[in-house]
Amino acid sequence: MTAQPFRRRGVPSRSWIGRLRDAVDALVRNSPSRFAILIFAGLVLLFTLLFSLPIARAGEGSGTPLYDALFTAVSVICVTGLATVDMATHWSPFGNALVFIGVNIGGIGVLTLASILGLVISRRLGLRAKLIAASDSNPSRIHVGPVSEGQAVRLGEVGGLLVTVAISALVIELVIAIAMIPSFLSAGYGAFHSVWYSFYYAAMAFTNTGFSPNPGGLAPFQSDFWMLSMLMIGVFLGSLGFPVIFALARSWRQPRRWSVHVKLTLTTTLILFVLGAAAFLLLEYDNPKTYGRLDAGTTIFESFFMSMMTRSGGFATIDMADLNGSSLLVTDMLMFVGGGSASTAGGIKVTTLAVLFLAAFAEARGAPAMEAFGRRIPRDILRLAVSVVLWGATIVAVSSIAISQITKQPLDFVLFDVISAFATCGLSTGLTADLPPSAVYVMAATMFMGRVGTVTLAAALAASQRRQLYRRPEERPIVG
Repeated sequence: MTAQPFRRRGVPSRSWIGRLRDAVDALVRNSPSRFAILIFAGLVLLFTLLFSLPIARAGEGSGTPLYDALFTAVSVICVTGLATVDMATHWSPFGNALVFIGVNIGGIGVLTLASILGLVISRRLGLRAKLIAASDSNPSRIHVGPVSEGQAVRLGEVGGLLVTVAISALVIELVIAIAMIPSFLSAGYGAFHSVWYSFYYAAMAFTNTGFSPNPGGLAPFQSDFWMLSMLMIGVFLGSLGFPVIFALARSWRQPRRWSVHVKLTLTTTLILFVLGAAAFLLLEYDNPKTYGRLDAGTTIFESFFMSMMTRSGGFATIDMADLNGSSLLVTDMLMFVGGGSASTAGGIKVTTLAVLFLAAFAEARGAPAMEAFGRRIPRDILRLAVSVVLWGATIVAVSSIAISQITKQPLDFVLFDVISAFATCGLSTGLTADLPPSAVYVMAATMFMGRVGTVTLAAALAASQRRQLYRRPEERPIVG
């Protein structure tokens, strides 16, 4: 007689919800990077469907064409800021609400979002998912065992990081929105529109998106230094990265306790901010189409504003097509670098650039290892940085070739918009708005790979370290 499994009377067998939760839990533990990509792809498809509905478009008539709906969904979820339609007039209140919600979802980051959803669905965050979440917020190698002080966020603090993501986004956006309300009231907007526009701009600044809900964008506020400063603060805080905000919130009075990641992020960000402003001031001060018609003080302020917005902010008070060719090239470089790791900014990240320069300095001095702020940086971080840069350069090159072939437009304009798409910046020369459908799909893929690709590539490489019990013979190729 075969023993039958015991089943309590009245209790059904394991439900499909439980089996689904187990499957998601297994995917999170075994391949969190793949899970993150699936989450973002699912969000893009969902928002594409919602944006294509007639209710999402202003006025009466048919819905938005598929390619425009898809492009907007990718731009919103990837917090890019590029658009093929007029964001201020094309969408209905429902469509604008979708934009506002979408950028806040996308702004918390692909891996942090994946970790949160995995935690909610599976009720527990596996060790491998913690490794991935931590690796997205640490430039150093994540390993099992004792955790060094050099890591920005330890494995046991991932839960705290996730809470910080939600709280910091809510508080920062709320404070910036309240601070901007007087600017809209003084510009002649009603109370409702002043509040709505303020919260909209605050979300776009902190998430580094750059959409404008009002016709004319920032043009009416070009001389409102208070509002432009609030936008700069929002973009700066969003581009630092949640691990840096997390560390600063805990020990902002004790810089000596900051990790190497925090110090590298802050130092590199400030250096690029100042150098970028100096470059725009030098190259554009006599350009009558941009800063040549402004006084000295306004020109200096606008140069710093432009330098901050190229870090992935996406706002602009001037037409990018009016910039000199040299300024377009400087903007390309700043956009390609982007902001901090695990931030709302895109690009290859400032810590990646810092590691490359540290490696070059170490090689020039003949030093055996990279060092920064009294700490030694592992050599495998250099391999990770090179991989991220090559991935980004390949995406930009392939997309630029494809769009140049489709549109036959000047290369400097094509390269500018492609890098802006890859780095999820949102600045444009006007090329993106006039793209044919085939080029729209190419640009949408560029945005998706730029936002999801570099982060998941870094996380996958950091979490896939394996032991090798043998070493092959060494031979040095000729380099340089």
